[in-house]
Amino acid sequence: MSLTAPLAGLGQSVLRSRALAALTSPHGVDRYLEQINPMWAATEVRARIVDIHREVDVPGHPPVATLTLQPTSTWRGHRAGQHVQLGVEVEGARRTTRVFTISSPDSRPGDRFQVTMRANPDGVVSRWLVERATPGTTVHLSQAQGEFVLPDRMPEHVLFISGGSGITPVMSMLRSLQRRTHRGRVTFLHYAQSPEHQIFAEELAETARTGHGVDLHLMHPELGDPNLSPAFLERLVPGYREVPTWACGPAPLIEGVQAAYDGSESLQIEYFKPPRRASADDAEGAVSFTRSGKEAPNTGASLLEQAEALGLKPESGCRMGICFSCVATKTDGTVRNVLTGEESSLPDEEIRVCVSSPVGDCSVEL
Repeated sequence: MSLTAPLAGLGQSVLRSRALAALTSPHGVDRYLEQINPMWAATEVRARIVDIHREVDVPGHPPVATLTLQPTSTWRGHRAGQHVQLGVEVEGARRTTRVFTISSPDSRPGDRFQVTMRANPDGVVSRWLVERATPGTTVHLSQAQGEFVLPDRMPEHVLFISGGSGITPVMSMLRSLQRRTHRGRVTFLHYAQSPEHQIFAEELAETARTGHGVDLHLMHPELGDPNLSPAFLERLVPGYREVPTWACGPAPLIEGVQAAYDGSESLQIEYFKPPRRASADDAEGAVSFTRSGKEAPNTGASLLEQAEALGLKPESGCRMGICFSCVATKTDGTVRNVLTGEESSLPDEEIRVCVSSPVGDCSVEL
């Protein structure tokens, strides 16, 4: 059930008015609506799990599942390739949020959509959703985010390259093109550990059988398939460096793709790059979290990790610098971006604490 029918009579303008916000302060109107029906919302976005489908379930390996979600009418839709922050409360604990890529085609406001995820052995959210959640469970959402998307005007020929669970945004793009009856060419190159680990195996088998302009290549390195190389790409797609390409996957794959494209502007990439951890031997100074009054010697870890080590619980999501839910103000000092190595010493600067490590003394409003 969406918000539209049961609450249409109340009027969205009233629900979102400043007067009603003041009356329901400090909790806000959405807190009260949620108590009546979790699928009623004025501004926040929530969703009910409609279905959970196991995509991959290999003994001894983390399973992969697709969740079908029915969002509240506050969901504005998404473009193929975007991601969403998804939050759950596990066993009464504080809400935990992580970022997942949407795997279904473009959606419109209020439309159902799907996310496909691997149950990360170290991940609270993904493991709970894949292994323990059931249809009917309500989850919290952000609006769709991300610039790893298809252009409004599609080129005649596009190349998709993905690896592992990096297939999810690419499948969203492929499904969207198929729904739009795209008449151009699509070359799709995907690397999976083995045929048993192949996500969306049945759908891809049907795509390979029917074709319809999609040239599909499923690569399984364990079976001796060739590794990614400029020579291989050139045989697959002559002049590939000039073909608009979208690539998503683990860091080694993306680094190989970047090397093969040698700076070509035709390449767009997205991947979760694990933060590099600074050595404690190089750490100097002290870190002050001014709002809580906590202070400790700089360990070289990210500011998020150092705050958590002191017992603080700052808001966070992906922990890889993607979702921007951990932004805080650095009032003084220098920080290094652990993904890029860039340093900044600007005062009163908003930073992502999950990917910022202090260089010497540093003060942050946490």
